Amino acid sequence: MYLEKLSLTDFRSYAQVDLSLEPGVTVLVGSNGIGKTNLMEAIGYLATLNSHRVSTDAPLLRFGTERAMIRAKLVRGEQATVLELEINASRANRGRINRSNPVRARDLLGICQTVLFAPEDLALVKGDPSNRRRFLDELLVSLMPRHAATRSDYDRVLKQRNALLKSARAGKFTAGHEATLDVWDQHMARAGAELLHARLELVDRLQPHLNNAYAQLTDGSKEASAVYRSTLQDILDDDGAASRPAGDSGNGAEAGAAAPAEDLRLLDVGQLTDRYIQAFAASRRRELERGISLVGPHRDELELVLGSAPAKGYASHGETWSMCLSLRLASYYVMLDDARTGGSPPILILDDVFAELDVQRRRKLAAIVSGAEQVLVTAAVEDDIPAELTGRRVKVIPGGIDEQDNR
Repeated sequence: MYLEKLSLTDFRSYAQVDLSLEPGVTVLVGSNGIGKTNLMEAIGYLATLNSHRVSTDAPLLRFGTERAMIRAKLVRGEQATVLELEINASRANRGRINRSNPVRARDLLGICQTVLFAPEDLALVKGDPSNRRRFLDELLVSLMPRHAATRSDYDRVLKQRNALLKSARAGKFTAGHEATLDVWDQHMARAGAELLHARLELVDRLQPHLNNAYAQLTDGSKEASAVYRSTLQDILDDDGAASRPAGDSGNGAEAGAAAPAEDLRLLDVGQLTDRYIQAFAASRRRELERGISLVGPHRDELELVLGSAPAKGYASHGETWSMCLSLRLASYYVMLDDARTGGSPPILILDDVFAELDVQRRRKLAAIVSGAEQVLVTAAVEDDIPAELTGRRVKVIPGGIDEQDNR
């Protein structure tokens, strides 16, 4: 799959811009602040409905406007698909597929697939756990768009449950509220179990690719791994009664002996739902005291490890960059696995990444991605682009593209 045409209206700095693209490598060259990243951000937003730069939609609209439009023509084999996404300031975003009637924005998910590398990726290692959870969930939705609803359902239930717990902390909790909390526990357990199950499967798929990618980018002296740390596991391990289903004596363990930790990856959604119900019961007193949900996927962590030490706090600057790039490359390889069974290879976007890397990592990354169906690269100066990335060059100028300079 590749992007043949991108058109933006009132998106970021552009009143109107049209960009024609082709398979292979395209490098967009222009001064810092000229708008190169805005173009890449629009493509990434079309794929994920999220920006890699901001957490809300408001900054995406050109100042003083009420809506922005992203239009794209994607080509897969002999088939072309036209996507339109309307980003609105005061109402829900809408989309169109092949100029059909308007649909929900999330109905576009999965059609345009991208893997975007950017300087902001340093937060995947150095930032708080929410960055790593977001990384997992965006990849999950790209691979299986139905999980956009899974995540939305969980967020909705979490908000309602937290509101109830907050009222308890304020001294307004009654017996009626307790019954309501039991109901929200059931909803949150089911939604949380579906999200946790999907994340655990995804981490298992990522792991071998992550280590392979890190070896490709470095001298291979350290192994890279990702370990999913669930708050559910913490509660089950801390509470002996909650760590086993009712009637389970611990698989014959001697009385008083510690029960072995349960491997959550071996449980199905129904079993994980049961474990969440048990965990909510075990943590209810603390949750009521603090007025917030303490157990669930919203508090889980994806721990990144280099060798035997956590990457966060222990990795050098170069190692941190290699781990960030390896996570993105692992995403790319997972998508390629899907492409072999009917999916589409993703568009690779490298937004001002090469300026951040030393010469060795530049060359290694370029060699890895150069064979992709479509690679879009931005750079302030052409000298930042490794010789391995031969292809078309496009000059970005204030407000648009210098068509005469394209080659």
